[in-house]
Amino acid sequence: MTAPAIEHVQAVAFDLDGTLCDSVPDLAAAANATRAHMGLPPLPAHIVESYVGDGLANLVHRVLTDKRDEAAPQNEWEQGFSFFIRYYRDHLSDFTRPYPETEAGLILLKTLGIPLVVITNKNEMLAVELLKQLGLADYFSLILGGDSLAEKKPSPLPLLHAAEVLNINPADMLMVGDSANDILAAKAAGCLSVGVTFGYGDMQELVHNPATKPDWLIGSLPEIYENLRPQKTPDNE
Repeated sequence: MTAPAIEHVQAVAFDLDGTLCDSVPDLAAAANATRAHMGLPPLPAHIVESYVGDGLANLVHRVLTDKRDEAAPQNEWEQGFSFFIRYYRDHLSDFTRPYPETEAGLILLKTLGIPLVVITNKNEMLAVELLKQLGLADYFSLILGGDSLAEKKPSPLPLLHAAEVLNINPADMLMVGDSANDILAAKAAGCLSVGVTFGYGDMQELVHNPATKPDWLIGSLPEIYENLRPQKTPDNE
């Protein structure tokens, strides 16, 4: 998918899990520790991966019921959520790592002098701490979690809020992510959407639905820089 005309981009927003880092190993460990705590058998990591993306509250419901769209009884969810958060907070980056070219891509984008932000559905406190533990926090001017505002992705509110804080037009911001939530939020906010092919979402499936088709697909973060950097002219070649 060819990159659109993006000379006007003044900021780049990123999803976290499945975009900047592979966090499924630690999420799956926390999920299965929670299930063990609740007397349930473990789930395969790929099942937990399929439940990621709508915030930790929803993840715990899915982990407890082993169904994407079924809520656990409130008292069980409260017990499970409390355990999950405690366990996950203590094991945020045991196995979680940035994707291979994440830091290289962020370094390149910083040379352009535009702000970078994180907009995730993960709890803000855990998102900030994870980025610190991965050595990535200092690249970002703003980190918004799923509990930072009244609504989270796929609502456009976090993206609109980020654009307001940065004093830019939403149309001048890219939203980079791996899931339908990222693309839907970008389209609703009027941002350009960039889908990554290496995350948890089935990007090939999303591409075939006009509602979730990103403006642009990338296989690594440095590709963003390649399409944003000032283009050479005959005078400066």
